[in-house]
Amino acid sequence: MPTFVVERDLEGAGWLSAEQLEGIAHRACEIVDAMDHQVTWVESYVTEDKFYCVYIAPDVAAVQEHAMRGELPISRVAEVFKKFGPEADHA
Repeated sequence: MPTFVVERDLEGAGWLSAEQLEGIAHRACEIVDAMDHQVTWVESYVTEDKFYCVYIAPDVAAVQEHAMRGELPISRVAEVFKKFGPEADHA
C-alpha cells in the first residue's frame, strides 16, 4: 500500500502543549478507527508552523477523507516513491 506525506500549515504548531498534541492524536486515531483502518497514521513531525504526517493508505482520497472527518487542515499531500537513509551510503 502507498505511503503519503501530508503537510499541514498550523501557525504556532511548535508551541502546542503535550495535552493539545494528545488531543489531536486522539481525534486522528478515532477517525482511523471510524474508517475501518483504511488509513494508517505512522507518525508526525512538528515544526514551527507545520505538521508533517506520514500515512499508509490506498490512495490520496483516503488521506483527504481522514483529514476532512477530523477537521484537520491539509496544505499538501505527496506520495512517497522511494525511502532511504544513512544505510544507503553503505550499499
